[in-house]
Amino acid sequence: MGNSDLTKWSATKVLAAFADLSLTPTDYLSACLDQIAALNPKINALTATDAENAAIEAAQATRRWAEGKPIGPLDGLPIGVKDLQDTKGLLTTHGNPRARGNIPASDMPMVAQLRAAGAIMLAKTNVPELGAGGNSRNPVWGATGNPFNPNLIAGGSSGGSAAALAADLLPLCTGSDTGGSLRLPAALCGIVGYRPSVDVVAHPTRPLGWSGISVLGPMARTVEDLVLMLKLIQSDDPNDPLSIPASDKARFETLPDVELSDLRIGYSEDFGGAPVDPEIRETFRARVAALAPQARSCTPVDLNLGDMDRVFDILRAESFVAAFGQGVEDTPELYGDNIKTNVALGNSFTLADRSWAHIEQTKILRNFNALMEDYDVILLPTVPVSSFQWTQAHATHIDGQELDIYYRWLALTYRGSLPGGPSITLPSGLDPHGMPFGLQLLGPVRGDENLLAASHAVEAFLAQTPETARPIANVADVAASTVDLRSIVTHPPIFDGATKTHAVKTAV
Repeated sequence: MGNSDLTKWSATKVLAAFADLSLTPTDYLSACLDQIAALNPKINALTATDAENAAIEAAQATRRWAEGKPIGPLDGLPIGVKDLQDTKGLLTTHGNPRARGNIPASDMPMVAQLRAAGAIMLAKTNVPELGAGGNSRNPVWGATGNPFNPNLIAGGSSGGSAAALAADLLPLCTGSDTGGSLRLPAALCGIVGYRPSVDVVAHPTRPLGWSGISVLGPMARTVEDLVLMLKLIQSDDPNDPLSIPASDKARFETLPDVELSDLRIGYSEDFGGAPVDPEIRETFRARVAALAPQARSCTPVDLNLGDMDRVFDILRAESFVAAFGQGVEDTPELYGDNIKTNVALGNSFTLADRSWAHIEQTKILRNFNALMEDYDVILLPTVPVSSFQWTQAHATHIDGQELDIYYRWLALTYRGSLPGGPSITLPSGLDPHGMPFGLQLLGPVRGDENLLAASHAVEAFLAQTPETARPIANVADVAASTVDLRSIVTHPPIFDGATKTHAVKTAV
């Protein structure tokens, strides 16, 4: 068995092999490192790694599995952590020049939970600068290319995580989501990304603790693997007032029994009128036509829930002012245009605007709740366009319509963030340009278990035919790429003598 065959295994299969001693964490780590060495220079998905410490941890996990004493369900499994999330001892830059030498002294809580479960924090995954935008490129590490075509975007802001999974560099990765950062890159790279309800994964490092616009979540290649990770990171924390102690700490251990034939599906091509490329509409219609005969019902729905774009503009800008406003004022030269745009937008709003936004968001929630009384899931496209050149910062026009701000092309996902409920994107074949196509499913607020169960049923149906199954990137095409994704680096990462081994040597 070749190393590249091992890296294609699901996390669930790898862990089962650890348990029956047919595979060791050491051998699996070696396979992942070989895959990283071969492909990461071509797609630039991973930023900093710690292969030396990972080898030590894998050897320790190998001994524990041999003794039948794993420290947790992920013991010895290497994973990727989004570069916005603090990871103890591992360079965490946020893609911003101010943090290009930042080595955190502690893990953020979600990372700590995964480490406690036995996961090896092998690598950080690339992001747009400070997470702003749907194209994972920044002045510290450069851009992340799509494993299906490295000259095209992988999406953002969890683009490095999505690309690493699609290229089989790692079996699981973390992400976060404000306007689609878990879902958009997952769709563009052909993997699964999940935005949980706001109460599911505690986010005690969120600057605005009472705002649920930003959440943390898992990314994987299958729903089964995603749930494996979610049940380990679901949590509550007194420093996150929106997190709620679960009555059952094992709430995701067993999902409800949901058949596709039981589902009442609503669908919308454009989430209340957002611009969508005609070819994406046609691809979506084909997926609806395939699913409709299998479901209990499948009918169009009106998702014009309110003034969703302006609400998102205000809530998003508010969070950027809170996080980066002072920094932009003090050292504007260390921040990119997207950050400055958001901060300037936030400074232009008034208290009356903020009040209106929270009132309107509440109306949107209540309209959504009323709609979901008649449906189990709402089906949508995830991304309104096919993946485009990485040198293009963002989509500027869709179906002949000029977009007014750089993130407006994310409307299909950010509108779904506003009610605070769960949403997921599932890979479903290719679009007319030969790039992955993602189906987005929305569930009722706090209906995470049922949405995941429904997603598992939909995934199983889609897997039955090549046209709708999860697409697989051609590794040979990736290896042959000559795209220079690091040409935009102006402030390279800083490594001192003690942390020099934390560079991805094949990408730096």
